Amino acid sequence: GSGAVTRVLMLTASGTVSDRVAGLSLGADDYLSKPFAFPELVARLRALGRRATPAVPPVLSAGDVVLDPSRRTVSRSGSPVDLTRKEFGVLEVLIAAGGGVVSSEELLDRVWDENADPFTTTVRVTVMTLRKKLGEPGIIETVVGSGYRVPSADLALG
Repeated sequence: GSGAVTRVLMLTASGTVSDRVAGLSLGADDYLSKPFAFPELVARLRALGRRATPAVPPVLSAGDVVLDPSRRTVSRSGSPVDLTRKEFGVLEVLIAAGGGVVSSEELLDRVWDENADPFTTTVRVTVMTLRKKLGEPGIIETVVGSGYRVPSADLALG
């Protein structure tokens, strides 16, 4: 598909609650009963238009590393990098931090589930394999006693 989203505003003479509920359950995104004020119709159409464009997460980049959250792809210098779900999650959080330090605890919290052992070396091991897969020059810095950061992180326009 083209990715186009169609919104439905139901205009009708019957404005009982049960009619509105029926219209909405049939797939209408909004409901307006006659008589209505024209400015209200325009306002409702504008509101529907704002909802019609799904929020697409921005493409993130750090140097020559590009991460596309909506496509779940990573590339370095234009070549695709195959990452596991956790590696992708760690890289996404680090780049999205915009150069800020992200602690191992925060990475564990944001990328793994709440049952993850806080004393595990999982984050360290994942960062290690992520560094290996991304190659040189390394983009992930270890900030001793604090966590990790990607200093060249910037939000790409995309």
